[in-house]
Amino acid sequence: MYHIYIVEDDQQIRRIMADHLERYGYRVTLAENFETIKQEFVAIQPDLVLLDINLPLYDGFYWCRQIRTVSNAPVLFISARTDDMNQVMAIENGGDDYITKPFHLEVLLAKVKSVLRRSYGEYAHARDIQQTVRELDNLYFYPDRNELVYNDAKLELTKKEFLLFQRLAESPNTIVSRDELLETLWDEVDFVDDNTLSVNVTRLRKRLQELGITDAIQTIRGQGYRLDVNWGGRSS
Repeated sequence: MYHIYIVEDDQQIRRIMADHLERYGYRVTLAENFETIKQEFVAIQPDLVLLDINLPLYDGFYWCRQIRTVSNAPVLFISARTDDMNQVMAIENGGDDYITKPFHLEVLLAKVKSVLRRSYGEYAHARDIQQTVRELDNLYFYPDRNELVYNDAKLELTKKEFLLFQRLAESPNTIVSRDELLETLWDEVDFVDDNTLSVNVTRLRKRLQELGITDAIQTIRGQGYRLDVNWGGRSS
């Protein structure tokens, strides 16, 4: 079952689209907060986005660019703007297709099927190349390349630094024992002991400072470490 994310602020239009798509077996999620579209996208990992241009705060072109920083999932623009320039801008900002309002629901369905077929069909590899990404209070981390991104600043970590951060981020604001972290860092090549863990924690703290994140990793004496989510602010 394909998962479709609808980013449309007109309550009636988005409900009509959702009902029609669900009738044909698609799973649909409606955007809830038009200030955090990128975060919502990362959280639900949809297969396709139906994106309006005229939205509160930031327009659809902006959000399409943001989605493109974390995913190759197809984006289908839906807008009342009928001029060629807006359609060109939609494509140039990362969109895959464009539907003008008003539209017939069967046209919408056909476009959705076409884009999904091109993206995920027998000869497509979009699922294989889709970037794996997670998000924690506007800090994005990419397991497939050991990279953190915060406010457009990128930080590439070593394998052990990233594994350590990822394990702490799985349980934010919660103590993770030293034994659990040692198990996370363990491999069959390098010997890992308490000193190795301490060294990597120290290095990770210093690396996070390069992103402007300080005092996020707390040492809990006799127990382990805790990742305090003390950063924030809106990521662009």
